Amino acid sequence: MRDKHVAVLMGGFSSERPVSLSSGKACADALEGEGYRVTRVDVGRDVASVLSELKPDVAFNALHGPFGEDGTIQGILEYLEIPYTHSGVLASALAMDKGQAKHVASAAGIPVAEARVLSRFDIAGEHPMKPPYVVKPVREGSSFGVVIVQETQSHPPQVITSSDWRYGDRVLVERYVHGRELTCGVMGDVALDVTEVIPTGPDFYDYDAKYAAGGSKHVIPAQISPNIYQKIQTMALKAHQAMGCRGVSRSDFRYDDRFSEDGEIIWLEINTQPGMTPTSLVPEMAAHAGRSFGDLVHWMVEDASCLR
Repeated sequence: MRDKHVAVLMGGFSSERPVSLSSGKACADALEGEGYRVTRVDVGRDVASVLSELKPDVAFNALHGPFGEDGTIQGILEYLEIPYTHSGVLASALAMDKGQAKHVASAAGIPVAEARVLSRFDIAGEHPMKPPYVVKPVREGSSFGVVIVQETQSHPPQVITSSDWRYGDRVLVERYVHGRELTCGVMGDVALDVTEVIPTGPDFYDYDAKYAAGGSKHVIPAQISPNIYQKIQTMALKAHQAMGCRGVSRSDFRYDDRFSEDGEIIWLEINTQPGMTPTSLVPEMAAHAGRSFGDLVHWMVEDASCLR
């Protein structure tokens, strides 16, 4: 293992660059602690030539957002024949596109909310569906660009069509689902424990709630009935397999138990590059299952391959 050279890919140039730098540093530090020879690569447009010169045994993908988790860097690594962590080209591209991912999940029998993919300019004049609903960029993560439209709003949010909008022209408009925020990771072919995420502020689970210290409370295991708990785990594993994911993934859900314990469980999305920061969910799930952070990144490196 001491002879295995791991290039940790981090940074990049998406909106999620700061998160990726934090994930990459944590993973690189842990891998060095596990005895690997580590090179930290702040990814730029010259990444192919950089990796060609480095010739690592494995690329640990700690990138987030477009380019890093949409199949692009995965294609470069396939071309260079460098084994890499997480999901491959097709699964990454599918999961990153929220509209396509919902089609795949629904076809696999996983309940999703009613939604439409539209041009952001098509929703300038009137509501595309009855409020409340959520508008999300089709190909962003970390809740960038997410807008919740309340029942009391008389028109669509103007920020979506403003010149300041920088998250692409295609957006997903999805029925707002009331209830609790639940999430479940998958490691290989095993579903991890279910976590309930409770934002400490008045807003939804936005960027600050995800990454700022104290931004949210994580309850693991989630305090829900064994039946619902098992359903969430089953759906997370089914989504992982339906998309063709490899390595580690994490699925997010809403659970509306306002009127009955059975309630409504809705799958929201799958993340093929879950955060690996000190406040991230998957490392907490792995720890609850008895795996230290070092064990987790060690497993991910040894699981790396091409043709994923």
